[in-house]
Amino acid sequence: MNRYNFAARAARWSALHWKTAVAVWIAFVAVAIGLGTTFGTQMLSVSEQSTGETAQAEQILASAGFKTPASESVLVRSSTRTVVDPAFRSTVQSVLAKLRTMPQVTNLRTGAAGEVSKDRRAQLIEFDMKGKLDTADARVQPLLDAVAGLQKASPGFTVAEFGFASATHELSKTIDKDFQKAEKLSVPITFLILLIAFGAFVAAGVPVLLAFSAVLGSVGLSALASHAFHASDATQSVILLMGMAVGVDYSLFYLKREREERAAGHEGHEGLFRAAATSGQAVLISGFTVLIAMAGLLFAGTKIFTSIGIGAMLVVFTSLVGSLTVLPALLGKLGDRYIERGVRQVLAAGMLRFLRLFKSEPRWLLWLRETPTLLQRVKGERQESRLWGFVITRSMRRPAVAAVLSTAILVVLAWPVLNLHTNLLSFTDLPKSLSIVKTYDTIQASFPGSQDPVHLVVKADDVTTPQFAEAYAEFKKRALATGVIHQPIRVSVNKAKTVARVDFPLAGEGQDATAVRALTTLRTQVIPPVLATLPAGTQQAVTGDTAANVDFNKTMKSRAPIVFAFVLGFAFLLLLLTFRSIVIPIKAIILNLLSVGAAYGVLVWIFQYGHLQGLLGFHSNGAVVTWLPLFLFTVLFGLSMDYHVFILSRVKELVDQGVPTDQAVERGIRSTASTVTSAAAVMIAVFAIFASLRTLDIKQLGVGLAVAVLLDATLIRGVLLPAAMKLLGDWNWYLPRWLEWMPRLNAEPKLHEDVPDAPVTVA
Repeated sequence: MNRYNFAARAARWSALHWKTAVAVWIAFVAVAIGLGTTFGTQMLSVSEQSTGETAQAEQILASAGFKTPASESVLVRSSTRTVVDPAFRSTVQSVLAKLRTMPQVTNLRTGAAGEVSKDRRAQLIEFDMKGKLDTADARVQPLLDAVAGLQKASPGFTVAEFGFASATHELSKTIDKDFQKAEKLSVPITFLILLIAFGAFVAAGVPVLLAFSAVLGSVGLSALASHAFHASDATQSVILLMGMAVGVDYSLFYLKREREERAAGHEGHEGLFRAAATSGQAVLISGFTVLIAMAGLLFAGTKIFTSIGIGAMLVVFTSLVGSLTVLPALLGKLGDRYIERGVRQVLAAGMLRFLRLFKSEPRWLLWLRETPTLLQRVKGERQESRLWGFVITRSMRRPAVAAVLSTAILVVLAWPVLNLHTNLLSFTDLPKSLSIVKTYDTIQASFPGSQDPVHLVVKADDVTTPQFAEAYAEFKKRALATGVIHQPIRVSVNKAKTVARVDFPLAGEGQDATAVRALTTLRTQVIPPVLATLPAGTQQAVTGDTAANVDFNKTMKSRAPIVFAFVLGFAFLLLLLTFRSIVIPIKAIILNLLSVGAAYGVLVWIFQYGHLQGLLGFHSNGAVVTWLPLFLFTVLFGLSMDYHVFILSRVKELVDQGVPTDQAVERGIRSTASTVTSAAAVMIAVFAIFASLRTLDIKQLGVGLAVAVLLDATLIRGVLLPAAMKLLGDWNWYLPRWLEWMPRLNAEPKLHEDVPDAPVTVA
């Protein structure tokens, strides 16, 4: 056995020690879940999620002991009465009286000029919640219940609550429900697709169980890792999404090849070991390619991406280990007959085992166990897809036409990306059906910017001196004079009198162009002249949702070249070592970039331009979520490489056996097309579940991934790849002489070097 073929060695050991391999896997998953549950997940703080000037401001606030409370507002509004009407005043007093009795409420305030709307039909009652900001959402429900009771007791008035705690509480409930939905749907849908692909209950169930157990174990490991690298809200969703996708993919590649080897006459463990030495090694290379892509997120310059990257790497690595060890252990134990059984056959076999205890073996049960299922009879024994055989043959018959047309389609799909605009999500991007969003919109209409202000943070030895008091007054004067910054402008100071926070409500809706222009005005026209009058050494920085969005965009633009260079560079080296060709990695990178570009373009066309809103159930905010393009690139590049390595390793195997390149390309792609189609169907189904969820960023993620995988598995792998390889011919395997010193890292080495001469009997 070739000592460099790790996958073959791992499969051999696992098959010989199947009980140990399975027991260790079960123990690992159980321990990971137990430890993760025991120690819990440490989430990113507000300051840790920020970048640029926003991060600087948040760090100043945190280090100065500036305890920013969770601020809440209760809106009282009437469509017919003004604030001076006795009934209106009575309603306001009822709200104040109720809030004074609530133990969570502190710093209750109302009556300032800025808390009455211009049309004088709405009044805002503001207060802070006691305790830490990060845990306020868990303590806000009694307040929401109290306000709901006030609304019932006040017909003819709108009485509704909004604030950081209430909005976060509602968002968390929405995300939790969506995640549970995705969790419940992903497993049965994946199983159904694999059942159609394999025609056997056991063969379909093994990959699903393995992938889902890898997800569960990785969630536990991620919880432990969060104590060193705090977790983002999206990390768990990404783990489920990536785990089900790659976990099933790797098992599918392995199982399909093992089935082909058995069909070719390699019975027992010989077929298993041949599959391990070929597709198993391809899975290993694919897994490391995905790990490299996910590692690129560590260079994105934000702890949000660091958390997501670590979570994705954990689940990919866990899925890889399971596919290379537990899967061959189960295949070795189950054998050819058991792995191909349907539900009826499994039940019949179980009943036979039971009846044999009583020395009974009914013929009708034997017939039920041995007779193929309807799905198996329909599918037959054919290993290749007729449809893809037709497409690939036509693509290679006229490769230049196929290459030009498919490339043109991808370029057209990618064209909208030239107008890409990105934004972080705000409360306005939550589903409009949520009551909290309706309240936010109502408050914004009456009190523009009041619920989403920016905060100017000022740090000095003493921020309460007369000089600073004059500066705050000047800040207010200049801000209001711009016409894009509104009342109420408030100043808060920490106990040590070293840090002040000045709140500026901006025009617009938090993340839109109007709010961004108002922020630019504040940073460039309002702050600098006043700051120049303050003592030397005074520090200032601006934070808030609008500032966070602008600064996050800047970070992504500056870090994107680093991430792209890292992922493309290391993927190039890995493919160069695997296939010992300089053309293969260059072609792979070009094809994958076309796939990613097309996915970007479709995202812009749907979510930024606002197409298909009714079908997909979203409200366009005129942008793509800021973190998505970079994240999509790393994920799509890794997943695309899965298919690429799997297909090309089969082609290279045939070339190494002496088959001409043209024939090897056609045979290799035809033989893997059905596998890639099944794998892509699983991925698209899982991603489509996420596209059906309510939060806009996860919906965009699901749509982007589903579209990219669909394009990659069809247009690129079925048309453009074979056409390009036909045009290049033997140049596909070109390696400059000055690179011949490189070590060999074959994805699928010669089989006679890796497979035992005789089958191994496993007890």
